[in-house]
Amino acid sequence: MTVRQKFMVLLIVVPALVVVWAQYWPAAWWSFLIIAPLAILGLYDMFQPKKAILRLYPVIGHFRYVLESFRVEIQQYFIESDLNGKPIPREFRSLVYQRAKGQKDTRPFGTIMDVNKDGYEWINHSVAPTHIDEQALHITIGGADCKQPYDAKPLNISAMSYGSLSKNAIEALNLGARKGGFAHNTGEGGISPYHLKHGGDLIFQFGTGYFGCRNAQGDFDAQLFKSKAALDQVKMIEIKLSQGAKPGHGGILPAVKLTEEIAEIRHVSMGQDVLSPPNHTAFNSPRELMLFVQELRQLSAGKPVGFKMCLGKRSEFLAICKAMIETGIKPDFITLDGSEGGTGAAPIEFTNSVGTPLKDALIIVNNALIGTGLRGDIKIIAAGKVISAFHLIKALALGADSVNSARGMMFALGCIQSRACNTDHCPTGIATQDPARVVGLVVSDKGQRVARYHGQMMKNMAELLGAAGLESMADLRPSHIMHRVKGTLVKSYEEMFPTLAEGVLLDEASRPESWAADWQAAQTSRW
Repeated sequence: MTVRQKFMVLLIVVPALVVVWAQYWPAAWWSFLIIAPLAILGLYDMFQPKKAILRLYPVIGHFRYVLESFRVEIQQYFIESDLNGKPIPREFRSLVYQRAKGQKDTRPFGTIMDVNKDGYEWINHSVAPTHIDEQALHITIGGADCKQPYDAKPLNISAMSYGSLSKNAIEALNLGARKGGFAHNTGEGGISPYHLKHGGDLIFQFGTGYFGCRNAQGDFDAQLFKSKAALDQVKMIEIKLSQGAKPGHGGILPAVKLTEEIAEIRHVSMGQDVLSPPNHTAFNSPRELMLFVQELRQLSAGKPVGFKMCLGKRSEFLAICKAMIETGIKPDFITLDGSEGGTGAAPIEFTNSVGTPLKDALIIVNNALIGTGLRGDIKIIAAGKVISAFHLIKALALGADSVNSARGMMFALGCIQSRACNTDHCPTGIATQDPARVVGLVVSDKGQRVARYHGQMMKNMAELLGAAGLESMADLRPSHIMHRVKGTLVKSYEEMFPTLAEGVLLDEASRPESWAADWQAAQTSRW
């Protein structure tokens, strides 16, 4: 029983006893009913060995734990401003809620942001704005070797597994994807019946645990994968190398959230945490990764195949580029996860201090692909704290072709950022397997909210592109986004992050010095 629960029981039981016995006992005994339990509690506190606070401050020390248990709620509801909430400020959480519910999302009386603060960013408008139809906003994912290319929207649902999320949450996300005509990434937990129930397009992701396509030893099972990839709903295949919340660590599904159904879907045993190992067993080098991409493309009858990663060592990504050149095998897309993390739980050292943030990763990967002459054949998908249409625009300007959002979609479902995703006590029924909580999430309502939020994002994205005087997404350039560096010094993204010349990394004579050491260290035979 938690501290809060103990305190609530005390508050209920003691007054109840007083009321019951008041009519039989003299007034002098009434106080005994209050004093005796507190005296017993005080004696217990004084002699228990684990908490010094209670030994030194019996009874009243419990108030400290009670207040601490409400700290997150007090901070969110009464202390934080519209801009200082973490990880997503209330300004943007409210934006998602309003758009998902179909409410007014405009802001009166000007921005509350400090436009003169270092780091403030904006897009410059044109005196000759254009009109872009949001229905025309899409990209085609699939290279020369892809037989079933996919027309994707510029915003899709990022990877979140059944197990991490409830069955109702998965259903609602997929229903929203079908209504809005966009894609839903399954996450590495495998394809569940709840991904399939409403017919929304799926990106089938698997990671180092090969959940949903693994054999009894936990290794990749080609035939099991083939049967899942053949589903009509599956439009793309994604190999997860690492994720932003915990790059280099592997995934964690706590045993408390593991049900028999989830264990069956993932092909794992009950009663223990479900861990994804840090490394893949299906390949051990950049070259082998490309051969695995080719194998998956054949097994899936030519559907788009790519991989997801949080960028680490630049030399390792250059090794992947070299492997593409050596083998002639190219993924159809690369999903970049920023180290800003997402919905997954992770050790705090990994969440706070491992991996490359999305902006830096986009700059490096986009330049690496351009510098090796590979960019035209490979799409880049970005994921990391994309909540508003301007966030989306910034990612596209830095080189992304489309964007995945996890937390934005969770807010559309009704997430209140309680940050209890890994406890099975999610108060909104989204990130829990507790049936009593899951039932509170109504699929039909939340699915409509997801679709409505996506539609408003597309509408506002089209309006931003039009305000800048652009004719299409393809016209967006780094030069369109401005960044206040310091004081009056303002630079565009193009000035801050110059783009490499096409193929320049392949020519030793013209290769930039800043890339030379990493290029030399990159080996296709090892990581």
